[in-house]
Amino acid sequence: MAPTAHAPRPPHTPKVQEAVDARDALAVALTQAGIQLPAMDIRTPWADDRKADAQYALVHLGVCSAPVAHLLADVITKGIAR
Repeated sequence: MAPTAHAPRPPHTPKVQEAVDARDALAVALTQAGIQLPAMDIRTPWADDRKADAQYALVHLGVCSAPVAHLLADVITKGIAR
């Protein structure tokens, strides 16, 4: 999934790449479960996203509707039950 249009692209660092890979893996897993979040992107925890040495990056899951939240809860609950 591509970053949202309004979010600046974080600098490419190993930690940002780790977050991109995690975001992409989560998107695939959610798709396989029949769930699509409207926005998933990567953010660094400081205001200046141009900083070249990102210590870590966060996968931002954005917002979702109540039905999608229920689907997520159901998938998690079923996974816990295994």
